[in-house]
Amino acid sequence: MLDWQISPDSPNGGAPLTLSANTLVNALGNGLEASLEALRKRRSGLRRCDLDFTDLDTWIGRVDDALLPPIAGALANFDCRNNRLARLALDCNDFRARVAAARRRFGAARIAVLLGTSTSGVLSTEEAFRRADSDTGALPADYHYAGTHGMDSLAAFVSRELGLSGLAMVCSTACTSSAKVFACAERYIGAGLCDAAVVGGVDSLCLTTLYGFHSLELVSSHPCRPADEKRDGLSLGEAAGFTLLMRPEDDDRGDVQLCGYGESSDAYHMSSPHPEGAGARLAMEFALRRAGLAADAIDYINLHGTATPANDLTEAIAVHGLFGARIPCSSTKGWTGHALGAAGVNEALISLLCIRHGLTPGSLNTQSADPALPCRIVMQNSDSAPRYVLSNSFGFGGTNCTLILGARDA
Repeated sequence: MLDWQISPDSPNGGAPLTLSANTLVNALGNGLEASLEALRKRRSGLRRCDLDFTDLDTWIGRVDDALLPPIAGALANFDCRNNRLARLALDCNDFRARVAAARRRFGAARIAVLLGTSTSGVLSTEEAFRRADSDTGALPADYHYAGTHGMDSLAAFVSRELGLSGLAMVCSTACTSSAKVFACAERYIGAGLCDAAVVGGVDSLCLTTLYGFHSLELVSSHPCRPADEKRDGLSLGEAAGFTLLMRPEDDDRGDVQLCGYGESSDAYHMSSPHPEGAGARLAMEFALRRAGLAADAIDYINLHGTATPANDLTEAIAVHGLFGARIPCSSTKGWTGHALGAAGVNEALISLLCIRHGLTPGSLNTQSADPALPCRIVMQNSDSAPRYVLSNSFGFGGTNCTLILGARDA
């Protein structure tokens, strides 16, 4: 394995960034409060698939259509489910006002917009092909690829919604997409390219992901059961989440900070993880080094935990190899489903809630932890207050990203 060392002269010098303002929308409801309440009450947001464009026998975590009215007016060309989810999240938790205050302080060109998605607005393209002219194959005149399906659509839309004109980028690295943008923000701020960054991501349910994962026999016909000995697949979900990252000296409000991150690639297989979790472990090691923390400083691990047999096992092997069996571990996908490109920010903000409100959640729907998993899987909530939370995101292509969040006064 590579002996990779973090230079003390790396961007930002490994200094933490505060999560100054935060907002989240997922199957549990709108805003951070909805997710916190559901976590505490152990209420899942998963439902039997009721999308009107598929009859697939599975469970999903979706946002109600009534909450996602069309985007009209000057930004009408951006109208798609993905951007509607983004707009809904921007409207929660006073996020727009907090970004506006930062914009007045730093200037619109000095706040970056760094977002992740795996499929962007591909649902709009799917719908357009269903409405294509039967004789010519021409797509409908009201279909706008650039504003909907284009991979830069999300960052362009959010930048306009927030009145920002600085660096804008979309990262699409499967299920690590909205975790890796936290790392991008640390590097960009450290390099002086911006003074703050809106980071996060959005992914929306569509046929491409539903049938794509179904074709790989990874989709369960019942609510997913992470780490369960009878787990048989994932439940897909959708989410939108954003955070405003700032230097601690510029922010007197953020109580949770990004302490470290680690990125790696398995270079093993397109859709299967390394059987020994080598890349996953490397990402966690990098995150600990960048944060300047020993393994025993971590109080809770939010597992990627998709509830597929191979992924849960390889992640558990990697976690145990680095942390042993002391640290409580769980997956929160039993609440929200797997939000794919939005999973990273969804679970980072759930980790923020755990730190802020003193909660260690047990894996939901897990009835009997698989004895083959060597790490410590917890199945019931605990009021223990984690100071440092490690959150894992792993994706197709062997992409891995680990984030470490910590209380600002830790």
